[in-house]
Order: sequence, then C-alpha cells, then structure tokens
Amino acid sequence: MKRIARSDRRVGASRGFTLLEMLIAIAILAVIAVLSWRGLDSVIRARATITNAMEDERIVAQLFDQMRIDARQAATDDEAGQPAVQIGNGSLQIVRGVFAPGLPPRLQVVRYRLLDGRIVRYASPPLANVGEVRRALSGDTTGGWSAIPLMGGVGSLATRVYIPDKGWTTRMGDVLSQINQNDNNLKVPQLGNAPLPRAVSGVQVAVGARNLQVPLTRVFLVGE
Repeated sequence: MKRIARSDRRVGASRGFTLLEMLIAIAILAVIAVLSWRGLDSVIRARATITNAMEDERIVAQLFDQMRIDARQAATDDEAGQPAVQIGNGSLQIVRGVFAPGLPPRLQVVRYRLLDGRIVRYASPPLANVGEVRRALSGDTTGGWSAIPLMGGVGSLATRVYIPDKGWTTRMGDVLSQINQNDNNLKVPQLGNAPLPRAVSGVQVAVGARNLQVPLTRVFLVGE
C-alpha cells in the first residue's frame, strides 16, 4: 500500500497542463500582446505628431524671422522714392537696405506672395539708385530675382500697416496721404540732415493654414 501511494504522488507531480489551461494562457497572452501593440502604436503616433509639429513650428519661426529682418532693415520713404512698405492682394512688399562689408549700402525690393498655398519670398538683386528701385517696383520678379518658398499649406495671407497717430489700416491710400502730410510738414533745418518721418512704423501679418483654428499673427516694427 505504501508503494502504491508513492507512485500516485509521482504521477500527480509530473502531470502537464490541461487543454483548458493552455487556452486560458494563450488568451491572456493574446490580450497582453494586443494591449502592448496598441500602446506601442500610440507612442509611435505621438512621436510622429510631435516631430511634425516641431517641423511646422520651425518653418513658421523661419518665415516670421525673415519678415522681421526685412521690416527692421526697411528704407525710409524718401530713400525708396515711394512707400517703402506696401501691402495688398495677399502680398507684402518692402524696400530694404542691403549692407555688405567693403561695399556701399544698396537697396533691395523683397516681396512676400501667396502662390498655390505657399508663401514665397522674392528678392531683387541689390539696386544702386532710386531709378533702379522704381524699375524693380514696377516690373515683374524676373531678371535676377531670387524666389524662395518659405511655408506651405497656407490658406490666407493678410497684412495691414500702422500709421503713427492714426492707427492700423489696410489701405495704401492712407499711407500715401501720410507721406504727403510728412512732406508738407518738412522743416528747413531738416533738409539734408535727417530723413522724413516714416509713414509706416509697423506691419501686422496674419497667416492662415488648414491645420490652424485661427491665423498666426505677428507684428513687426519698421526700421527699428
């Protein structure tokens, strides 16, 4: 009787898993695998979203930084021979100074335009005098102009300018009126000593994109 009992214990100790136990274990492992895959997929998607957002932020920062530089280096209205800052029809145009070591200061015309969902910056070659500036302002963007796309996926480009003591406006007629007023208020001691006051002291740019609920808006000082 004792031998039979010891044999029964050995048989019980070496017993394997039943089919039901295997099915339960496989089901648990399947659930864990699905949960792990969903978690990993979420992490990958979140990482891709963050990467795309950082790239979009870099592009937007680059666009606005270039606009800030152009506005800061804007010429005066009398240096340009006409309004140094012009807006309208989804575009921004600035006559700016170009400074290079060992070379005399030159002027340059830059234009920001919205074309086929992209904001493109056009820049003329350096211009030596007001006559060349006028020809560049009245001509197209060929003949030595550079064109650099700065931002894609853009739905709108809205601009307006700030006139000192008058406020914001989207009408170039207001800018021309201010230039005439500055000319009429010209004082004799100022002749040859200092440029006329700027008709435009600030520019506001609003960029609307498909993935933005509200446009991105920035304000730049002109000539500061």
